[in-house]
Amino acid sequence: MKRGSDLSVKIEQLKFPSTGIGYAEDKTIYVKNAFPGQTVTGRVKKKKEDYAELKLISVDEKADYEIETVCPHFGICGGCSSQSIPYEKQLEFLSEEVKALFKEADVDMGEYLGIKGSPEQWEYRNKMEFTFGDEAKGEPLSLGMHMRGKSFGILTVDECKLVDEDYRKIIKLTVEYFRTKDLPYYRIMKAEGYLRHLVIRKAQNTGEILVNIVTTTQVDFDLNEYVNLLREHSYKGRLVSILHTENDSRSDAVIPEKVNVLFGKDYIRETLLGLQFNISPFSFFQTNTKGAESLYSIVKEFMGDSEEKIVFDLYCGTGTIGQIVAPNAKKVIGIELIEEAVEAAKENAKLNGLNNCEFIAGDVAEIIKRVKDKPEIIILDPPRTGVHPKALDYVIKFNAPEIIYVSCNPKTLVEDLKVLTEKGYKVVKTKVKDMFPNTPHVETIVKLIKQ
Repeated sequence: MKRGSDLSVKIEQLKFPSTGIGYAEDKTIYVKNAFPGQTVTGRVKKKKEDYAELKLISVDEKADYEIETVCPHFGICGGCSSQSIPYEKQLEFLSEEVKALFKEADVDMGEYLGIKGSPEQWEYRNKMEFTFGDEAKGEPLSLGMHMRGKSFGILTVDECKLVDEDYRKIIKLTVEYFRTKDLPYYRIMKAEGYLRHLVIRKAQNTGEILVNIVTTTQVDFDLNEYVNLLREHSYKGRLVSILHTENDSRSDAVIPEKVNVLFGKDYIRETLLGLQFNISPFSFFQTNTKGAESLYSIVKEFMGDSEEKIVFDLYCGTGTIGQIVAPNAKKVIGIELIEEAVEAAKENAKLNGLNNCEFIAGDVAEIIKRVKDKPEIIILDPPRTGVHPKALDYVIKFNAPEIIYVSCNPKTLVEDLKVLTEKGYKVVKTKVKDMFPNTPHVETIVKLIKQ
């Protein structure tokens, strides 16, 4: 076995995130996006004394439980990994993967309440970011997702099943229009080109659609014709916003250096569990609206009777969780690093007539030193990296009787739980929530009490 060589392996087990485990040449073999029962071929990308990591090339023998996939892009597109796995089986795998992480970390789950699936397996996303490029050098302009196993190939995903027909229509209209204009797409290594991304957001409950075309300023191009093209078509939802974001950053991320409103307003409005939220083009909002309603209902359920309690919502973003629990709390204090998100949270609280919410902008680790109120419940909803160690120290010093931890990365969750349990907290219950069907990602909600 050499680095760069190909190896065939039978997958026997699974670990988070959707990484198949097999055995060959006295080594444990790890293959991302491979599943138990499959025989796969992979290329050795890392080789150590007792294990090796393979990059999946092909599935040579399917597992006996696999089904036909519904999306024609599956296998080429890097977006989904488990479409060929029946949804109930996907949930079973996710549940077992999370349980295994707790076991490996020697962290008690308390009462394990199992996994709750997404209300919808298909067309569930309310935001997608597509990239301009081509499938290979010399090929026509494409607009979509990165191709699996290719550094720069972009596949047009105009039949993607994670989004609804409005997204598919807008992708098709956009790529066909710009193919006729002979405009260069942005090449990140050379930092040259014009067309970068297309970001679409659609509020699932209100149907409002926002389209954001992202370009550099290297070409002076009049987008009016494109705006009129989008506006003259009909949609299942309602097109309320077309934006043009100028981004000359060398980063591959969408950096809003300047945002121009080409049509309508610069946000969409969504309803969630009876509350209204204005969502700006760059604000964080759970990408599965129906799943978010289910997730936040679990958080409310974990809080129990909290009408006389002060609740801290740390890493609050635009204040979605805080506002949803506010009617069941005495007071909610939300803390968030991104100032624009905090302004949006304040606007949304005003929109919903909530006068028991306070939102503060700044680093959680710094702000919580200055807050006068003492929390009876702390809600933690950190990014994938988990809670910053300094912030976790202050969380512990608050000595709150209850903590509800909402995690999008069970690996960092168990590390933070280790610290919290060492400092006198006890996990009383854990529930897993699938928000991202057909992918390896999952949310985990944990309730802890101070002993």
